[in-house]
Amino acid sequence: MTRKASVVIEKDEHGYYAWCPELKGCQSQATSLEEAIQNIREAIELYLETLSEEERAQAFSQEIKTTSIEVHA
Repeated sequence: MTRKASVVIEKDEHGYYAWCPELKGCQSQATSLEEAIQNIREAIELYLETLSEEERAQAFSQEIKTTSIEVHA
């Protein structure tokens, strides 16, 4: 079964930091964006192996949306 997970990736002076809001504590980092995506995918898959089917269903029942808004700065 495949599922879609939300992933947030932030870039700073050290590289990229990625985390999955549905799975508390599931995070990774890398020096490139491509590596960060690969690493967080692996982290999510390994994290999901530790959950029961019920826990997986509950985690992915959350609706997480991201957007950007304009602000005065």
